[in-house]
Amino acid sequence: MNSNLSRRLIEIQRPFAAALALACALGTVNYAAAQGTASPSTPAIITPPEGNSAFLLGHAVGTQGYVCLPSANGASWTVNAARPQATLFTDFYGRQVQIITHFLSPDENPNPSAPDPIPFGSATWQSSMDSSKVWAQVLHSNSIAAGTDPSCPNSGAIPCLLLQAIGSQKGPAGGKVMTHVTFVQRLNTKGGAAPADGCSTAGDVGKQTLVPYTADYYFFRESR
Repeated sequence: MNSNLSRRLIEIQRPFAAALALACALGTVNYAAAQGTASPSTPAIITPPEGNSAFLLGHAVGTQGYVCLPSANGASWTVNAARPQATLFTDFYGRQVQIITHFLSPDENPNPSAPDPIPFGSATWQSSMDSSKVWAQVLHSNSIAAGTDPSCPNSGAIPCLLLQAIGSQKGPAGGKVMTHVTFVQRLNTKGGAAPADGCSTAGDVGKQTLVPYTADYYFFRESR
């Protein structure tokens, strides 16, 4: 076989091999051991309760949505709850591999922590490996402003959060990576804050915008 063609085939096959190896690691061995995820040091208000430990970390690249709504001063940007969207990646043998997608969807299998009534849509993380899902919501006011702690260092970005799992679902083939999740932390946010202009008068009401952001999402489960 032509040597150039052989090298090209190897280059094409390598990312698929890495993804397959990661899928096997996440599906067949202890998750924390597979990824070597340590629980981050964070302020108490965004730290999961004792008895929970991080087992999975994904670096997110996505957008935060805003809609211009009336306010006491005319109009202001408000988070569009229907527009979170991100893809989470992890470094695996030097390559960025997609592991999770983040979006909004109905909680189809609520747990006892879920609110009543169930929202029309909840923050969702779905495994790219086995299609299992977890739904979560922010606990009360469990957030810190960006730029106020080493775990959330970038001033002017969207806040860092602690979310509690309010439901989960196995994948179609029985996969259950995300069904272990008890809490989710959003840390190291960069970008994503509402624009400084474009929404100040009644004439601006109804405008929408998507603001790019990056963040680290830590997924916790009950300690073993």
